[in-house]
Amino acid sequence: MNEPARPLMDIQQLTKTYVMGDQMVHALRGVDLQISTGEFVAIMGASGSGKSTMMNIIGCLDRPSSGKYYLQGQDVATLRDDEQAVVRNRMIGFVFQSFNLLRRTTALKNVELPLIYAGIPAADRAMRARVALEQVGLGQRLDHQPSQLSGGQQQRVAVARALVTRPSLILADEPTGNLDSQVSAEVMNLFQTLNRQGLTVVLVTHEDDIAAYARRVVRMRDGMVVSDRLQDQVSAASALSETVTGASAVPAGEAGRSAL
Repeated sequence: MNEPARPLMDIQQLTKTYVMGDQMVHALRGVDLQISTGEFVAIMGASGSGKSTMMNIIGCLDRPSSGKYYLQGQDVATLRDDEQAVVRNRMIGFVFQSFNLLRRTTALKNVELPLIYAGIPAADRAMRARVALEQVGLGQRLDHQPSQLSGGQQQRVAVARALVTRPSLILADEPTGNLDSQVSAEVMNLFQTLNRQGLTVVLVTHEDDIAAYARRVVRMRDGMVVSDRLQDQVSAASALSETVTGASAVPAGEAGRSAL
């Protein structure tokens, strides 16, 4: 009899405690969470709920105080800093609210950056960055700098940068926080498309309408998981259609200002 497949991510009794002056802040209190390959999961919670701490630990940007964190079967919480850096570079793609693009660097060169850190030769870097930008619909914007791109296009460059290392997991931290509703729907459509292609996506958000695009929603409060449920996903395409219809009365100059 075959053994059941291991989850992509397995968190067991995870805790995180910070010392602030003479006070102990318990950011995580014994969290258990498993995420399988190919899932689209939204982690939600109010400020102080522990969701950002959870994201930092999942992304190997911080270490738990206790507990286990297995990523593809490896307890990454016990790795040295340099070993965790390798995991971040090869296994995890990050997308942040603020895009984090180099302002005077082309889209192509921005996407190449993780491959430079990975020691990939220049010719291979350029080819893989071009493919990633084409995958997010920016094949005609390779030589554009961030100042020449809309907010939505900049976020697509950030998604391409996350994809270029061919990661097992995409972590998106409030990826639509700086975008209007129409562009947010377009970015979420991109995440849904990537997820349908088999990529695992974990999204941190405080917005219910953004979490609605995920297949599973994990809610946190006071450092604990208080609910974990599957849901029917909102279709990003239909949401975008409704948004565009609702925006039809907006003056053209206003609508065009935030176009993806």
